[in-house]
Amino acid sequence: MEKIRIRLVRSTIGALPKQRATVRSLGLRKIGSSTEQEANPVILGMVKKVSHLVSVEEIK
Repeated sequence: MEKIRIRLVRSTIGALPKQRATVRSLGLRKIGSSTEQEANPVILGMVKKVSHLVSVEEIK
């Protein structure tokens, strides 16, 4: 499977509680924090829901 790097680029202060929970479940806490995840449908769906808060890049 491919891996992706997810980085939190915007604050979750104005986000909905479900979006905050999604960001936390991705392993992100502070702005600028990043995590590497497998690119499976579950993770990609979570990233899509908070796409306005995170940036994603593919790791080869």
